[in-house]
Amino acid sequence: MTPAETDTLVRQLISGDPAAVAAILARATTSTEPLVLTAAALLAPATPELLDRAVAAATDRLDRQLTALAAAHLAGDRDRVTALAREHLLDHPGSVLAAWIAAGATTHADHSSIPSANPLTAGTAPAPTSEET
Repeated sequence: MTPAETDTLVRQLISGDPAAVAAILARATTSTEPLVLTAAALLAPATPELLDRAVAAATDRLDRQLTALAAAHLAGDRDRVTALAREHLLDHPGSVLAAWIAAGATTHADHSSIPSANPLTAGTAPAPTSEET
């Protein structure tokens, strides 16, 4: 997979494309790309070996920063996530994966049970929540 193809796949993931989720998880089984492995580790937090493989494959500063950022996110250390994301995005302002991690790294499927997070169709109103009824 070329870097451009990987970047496109990560952008599709962040936009909520379920096919991108499946593609990243499938590619992670054999990939040595730190970006693919880091994204997969975020999608499958119960599989810590994905992040271990990403860390082992990270040979440049960008990849090492992303894996550290993902590790802090998976550990629930929001203060560290904020600090690492700020530092990474100063050096790499186009890093959409870092921005996604800083924002909470959730897919649209993660919010499917939250009425306000579901998209609206033109001409409709959101369903009232239990507090509103």
